[in-house]
Amino acid sequence: MEIELVIPEDRIGVLIGKEGEVKEKIEKETGCKLNISSKTGVVRIQCEDPIGFLRAQDVIKAIAHGFNPDIAMKLLQDELMVLEIIDLTSYVSPKHLERVKGRIIGKEGKMRRFIEDTLGVNISVYGKTVAIIGDAESAAVAREAILMLVEGAQHSTVQRFLERKRREMKLRSLDWF
Repeated sequence: MEIELVIPEDRIGVLIGKEGEVKEKIEKETGCKLNISSKTGVVRIQCEDPIGFLRAQDVIKAIAHGFNPDIAMKLLQDELMVLEIIDLTSYVSPKHLERVKGRIIGKEGKMRRFIEDTLGVNISVYGKTVAIIGDAESAAVAREAILMLVEGAQHSTVQRFLERKRREMKLRSLDWF
């Protein structure tokens, strides 16, 4: 299997890592071969193992969407982790993009940190996207909370929503039998 992904210029160095260590770690963990063009930002992934192939794609996309490699590597270490990417241009016009990103991050990063701490996810607001790394259920709830903010919900409303969802998830995780 083979695919080419294009990543932003400013993320190429992050993907390669100091002395190629990030690239090597991705190759080792997934069994894939990565060819990275530092001029064009094209990353070619070649792999025989379909699961390794998909996991390598997710890690590369996570790094391309602003995550630091250590956080992106969570996608390799835990099979339950997923990457969700929200394209903000699907929801708001370009002239409102900065304002909406500011609402998602919150004053001094408080809203983003609240979502991360409440659900145990990682969030990256980069370019025109918001990316989430977490288990499937938590990532879905985080996506819902972010879309509430995009649509103009007050921070307090979103915080109450998140606390309610966290309680529901905790109750479901308890073993009653």
